Amino acid sequence: MPISLTPLPYGTDALAPAISAETLEVHHGKHHKAYVDKTNAAIAGTPRDQAPLEQIIGEARGGDHKLFNNAAQSWNHAFYWASLSPDGGTPGGALLERIERDFGSLDALTGQLARQGADHFASGWVWLADEAGTLKVVETHDADTLADQSPRPLLVIDLWEHAYYLDHKNVRPDYLKAVLGEVLNWDFAARNLSRGDRWTYAGACSAA
Repeated sequence: MPISLTPLPYGTDALAPAISAETLEVHHGKHHKAYVDKTNAAIAGTPRDQAPLEQIIGEARGGDHKLFNNAAQSWNHAFYWASLSPDGGTPGGALLERIERDFGSLDALTGQLARQGADHFASGWVWLADEAGTLKVVETHDADTLADQSPRPLLVIDLWEHAYYLDHKNVRPDYLKAVLGEVLNWDFAARNLSRGDRWTYAGACSAA
C-alpha cells in the first residue's frame, strides 16, 4: 500500500505571518509530496510496499541511502506539520512540570531551541525529545530522524532553508523566533509525552 501524503492539519494561511501561505503551499505541496512520491517509487513492487513508514526507515538506515533520505523526510515533515498550530499557546500541566525540572524554565528551553537551531550547520532538524524520562533538545542533520530510534520525539522544527526562505530569506533566527513565539504546538508535545506509544505516520494519515 503506497505511503500517503499527510494533509496539513490547518489551512495554508493559518500560520501567517510566522509562516506564510506561499511557504506552506510550496513546502507541503511540492517538497513533502516529492519525498512521498520518491519513497513510493522506491518501494513499489517490493515487500516494503505494505510496510509502515517507520519500518521502511529503520530497514533503509545505513544501507539504502536514497530510500532512507526520502522516507525519513516524509516522516519528519508530517511530524513538523503536527508540531505547529495557529493556536500557539504555552505548555501546562505535566509537560510544563517536566520542562521546569529539566531545563529550569520554559524560557530556558525555548532559548536552547533557538540557539541550537540557529547554530546548526546547514540543513537538519531540532527536536524536543524524551530520553528515558528526561527532556532534552536534540539536533539531527540533513534527513536524519528520530522516527525509528531513541530519544522519543515530542516536537520538531525544520531547519532546511525551504522551511523559511520565502518568508525570512536566509535569516534562520527570525524564523525560529516566529515559530517559537507564535505557532509551536505545545499541545502536540504534551500528547506525545503522555501517550503510551510513539506517534506514527499512518496514525497521522488516518486521523485526517
